[in-house]
Amino acid sequence: MIVGVPKEIKNNESRVGMTPAGVFELVKNNHTVYVQSGAGEGSGFFNQDYQRAGATILDTIGQVYAMSDMIVKVKEPIPQEYSLIQKGQIVFTYFHFASSEALTQAMIQSKSICIAYETVEDSDGSLPLLTPMSEVAGRMAIQQGAKYLEKPVKGKGVLLGGVPGVSPGRVLVLGAGTVGIQAAKMAAGLGAQVTILDVNMKKLRYVNDIMPSHVITEFSNEFNIRKHIKTHDLIIGGVLLKGAKAPNLITRDMLKDMHPGTVIVDVAVDQGGCVETTKPTTHENPTYIIDDVVHYCVANMPGAVPYTSTVALTNVTLPYVLKLANMGWRSACNLDKSLAKGLNIVEGEVVYKEIIEAFHWEPAVA
Repeated sequence: MIVGVPKEIKNNESRVGMTPAGVFELVKNNHTVYVQSGAGEGSGFFNQDYQRAGATILDTIGQVYAMSDMIVKVKEPIPQEYSLIQKGQIVFTYFHFASSEALTQAMIQSKSICIAYETVEDSDGSLPLLTPMSEVAGRMAIQQGAKYLEKPVKGKGVLLGGVPGVSPGRVLVLGAGTVGIQAAKMAAGLGAQVTILDVNMKKLRYVNDIMPSHVITEFSNEFNIRKHIKTHDLIIGGVLLKGAKAPNLITRDMLKDMHPGTVIVDVAVDQGGCVETTKPTTHENPTYIIDDVVHYCVANMPGAVPYTSTVALTNVTLPYVLKLANMGWRSACNLDKSLAKGLNIVEGEVVYKEIIEAFHWEPAVA
């Protein structure tokens, strides 16, 4: 199979779909790999690194799409890429279709095979290709939240860890999944007081078992959320519904109950956000303020630490890329049920029900 790795062109996205080590494995399995010139530079991987691993360097993104059977990338295609995608071409990347009807329609019209990293699902319900980026984003959420709590960037002026004689900052984490646990771990490590909410008691028991005593668990409901937003300095939105739009746990009217300078980091922005006032931002312009509340809603947070993110992502995607390349998508998905759940759109047909539900479309009649 011919595998193409284009340069990411989304704003401030420095990750790349494959490391030279990944290229080496594909070439070892007798596949051809085309890498767009400069695709890996943001992550610290250069053309010569890919060439030494066996890749062929192509000058333009158009050449990579035109000459490849499968495209392996990081972020969803943006409008400039829509027309480059070919009928029957496999596109293996993060899509987050439920948050963009325009992207969904474009991929339907392309009649390509869209396999989404974020919906590949193991038998235990875990999401192996989303997990490493959720780990990065959860940890980064605290770094960024701590920074935007500083007064010069309109935050409260609170140091999360506090100092002797001064209470530490208070962090509210919505969701005890991968993002929430990593965020709570980082915040607790800084010395902040942490409250983590979830509707899953098993997850809360797990958090209670592994976290230090200054991480408090509570059941997630509107009453508790309204209570805590009044007293917490930093709020992390880490709620995920697989392949579906995130629920709005914090509504516009709740902002007035927050202290001016409170910071919200909505990691769920890729899935529409779990805060009603969330709108996607970029690393170039990461924040905006509504009702004196600072919103940080960067849709590709791990893109700010591209070396770590790219290596972590390739570690988990490469086994699936090899299966797709070695067997073709039909055979690979027939034999690997986890990979089959990654199928979102197949040759113009939406095959993932959460996308249909997100847009209130009628399901196709069998």
